[in-house]
Amino acid sequence: MKPTSLFIPAILATAILAGCGPKKPTLHLYTWSDYIDPGLVTLFEKENNCRVKIDTFDSNETMYAKVKAGSGGYDIIFPSSYQVSLMAQNNMLLPLDKSKLPNVTAHFEDFYKRVILNPEMTFNVPYAVTFTGIAYRKDKTAGVAIDSWACLDNPAFKGRVSLLNDFRETIGAALKSLGYSLNSTSPDELRKACDVVLRWKKNIAKFDNEQYKTGIASGEFLLGHGYSGDIAQVMLEDPANIGFAFPKEGFTAACDEMVIPKTAKEPTLAHAFINFLYEPDNASRNIQYICAVMPNKEGISKLPDEYRNNPAILPPADVLAKAEVLKDLGANNALYSKVWDTIKATE
Repeated sequence: MKPTSLFIPAILATAILAGCGPKKPTLHLYTWSDYIDPGLVTLFEKENNCRVKIDTFDSNETMYAKVKAGSGGYDIIFPSSYQVSLMAQNNMLLPLDKSKLPNVTAHFEDFYKRVILNPEMTFNVPYAVTFTGIAYRKDKTAGVAIDSWACLDNPAFKGRVSLLNDFRETIGAALKSLGYSLNSTSPDELRKACDVVLRWKKNIAKFDNEQYKTGIASGEFLLGHGYSGDIAQVMLEDPANIGFAFPKEGFTAACDEMVIPKTAKEPTLAHAFINFLYEPDNASRNIQYICAVMPNKEGISKLPDEYRNNPAILPPADVLAKAEVLKDLGANNALYSKVWDTIKATE
C-alpha cells in the first residue's frame, strides 16, 4: 500500500465538510422585465454573501394573481402604486422598518410624492417614476403632429401601431382622449372609451407590453403606446430617429415601488437590498440602466447630461402638470375588466 493512500479518507472528509458549510441566503425578486442593472445585483450578492433570483411579470394584474394565490415565495415585489394599495388592503404586505432604510430617509426626492398613493411609505419605497405616452419614428412620421392621442386613429399608420396590453393604461388613454379622468368609474364614460379603443384596434398591429420598444427601434412600428422608461432606452441609442410624445389631453404618471410581502423568507436581506439601491451612486447607475427616474435627489444630480436632458426621463414641470396618477378603484375595477373583455373579443 502506498503511504499517500492513508491520507485519502482525510482529504475526502475535508471536502465533505467544506461542502456542508453555511448555505448562502437567496433573495427572491419579482419585477418587470429588464428592470434592474445586473451589475448592481452582482455587487449586492458579493457585498452580502448571498444570491439574488429574479422572476418577471408583464402586468400588475398577472403579478397580483400569482402572489395572491400564494405562489413564488418572493422577498421583494415591484408593483405600481395603485396595486400597492390593493395589496395593503388585503393584508399582503409587511410594514417597512425605516431604521433599516437610512438611504431612503436621507436621499428621497420629495417632489415625487405627488405620484405616490401612500407618501408615508408604510409598506412601499418608490423605485421608478414612469409616464405613458406615444413613441414614434421621427424619420417616418414627418409632417404629422404626434402630440395627441388622436394620432392613433391616423390611417397613414395602419398596421404600424402598437397599444399596451394593459386594461388600465389603454382604457385610461381613451378616457383622457375624451377629456375624462383615467380613473373614471362612470359607465357612460367607459362605454365611450371602449368605442375609442375599438376604433384604435382597427389601426394597430397588436397589443404588446414587452416588444414594442424593439419594434419602434427597428421601424416595424411607427407609433407605440408605451412607457417612457422603455422608450428612453431606445431614444438614447437613436435620438435622431426616435421620439416620445406626451399627449396634450393628458397621460398616466405611475410609480413602481418596492414592497416586502408578509410571506417573505428574507425580510432583513430585502430591507438591505432596498437600502442598497438608494445609495446615490447605485441609484444613478440604475437610472442610467432602466432609463426611468428613481426619486433619489443625489442620484439624479449625478446623472450625465444626456439623461438629465432627456424629457422621457425627466419631463419639464409644465408637461408633468398634465399627468394623472392611476388609482386602485376597488370593486370598480370590474367595470374596466368588462370593457377590456369586450375590446379583446371584438374583431
